[in-house]
Amino acid sequence: MPLLPEYDLSGKVAILATSGGDQAPYLAMALSEAGASVFTVARRQTYLDKVLAALERESFANLDGVVANLATQPGLAQAMEAFDNHGSPVDILVNDAQSMFAKPVDEITLEEWDEVQSRNLRGTFLITQAVGRRMVERQYGRIVNLISGLAERGMINTSAFAASQAGILSLTRSLAVEWGRHNIRVNALGTGWTTAEEIPLEKQREELLVRYTPLRRKGHPRDIGPLLVYLCSESCDYTTGQAVYVDGGLNAHP
Repeated sequence: MPLLPEYDLSGKVAILATSGGDQAPYLAMALSEAGASVFTVARRQTYLDKVLAALERESFANLDGVVANLATQPGLAQAMEAFDNHGSPVDILVNDAQSMFAKPVDEITLEEWDEVQSRNLRGTFLITQAVGRRMVERQYGRIVNLISGLAERGMINTSAFAASQAGILSLTRSLAVEWGRHNIRVNALGTGWTTAEEIPLEKQREELLVRYTPLRRKGHPRDIGPLLVYLCSESCDYTTGQAVYVDGGLNAHP
């Protein structure tokens, strides 16, 4: 990925918190390719292994990572203790909490509802609170929350997931206002219909949702990298509280 000098993240330390999905390794690689050292917090070992393998394969800098449930206080403490073992300050926090759940609303149990909100919204809140306190002390920080386009749109069978994403977007905007005076920028990076598979366009366009997407293809996680790097850089100085979408135009539909 060609890198403009003003987007250079050399010397910066980033925490990437992920609940899973194909895009986490690409997020980590984009940050590391731009010069940041990346520490990964993943909900499961398989998710962490994929990120670390991608960074190792490309010989990118990383600070390893830890498996922790960020929706719990013990899990949060475990994650922050593992990070502190490196003795580094934190400049960047990227929350990738898009644990998907789809079910008709009248069939969702209270336990399922709470689990979705816990994984996505509660976990994002807890680590952002912990890392944000450190950023306030240092009077510097960049926070980027990955969200689905369903944060602002409706779709059948996605009420629980969409509510969690809308909550993250609202949290983003509130923290941008609250922490702006501390030189902390908080933004959301919205994604659409993505896949890490290399699927021919002709095959993709057999799907109705792809045909509904203005750019007529699914997104790839590497499409997100350039915007992520900007939002984490020094150049992102007058942008905060925004939801910026890389979704092939889906959000432009009425």
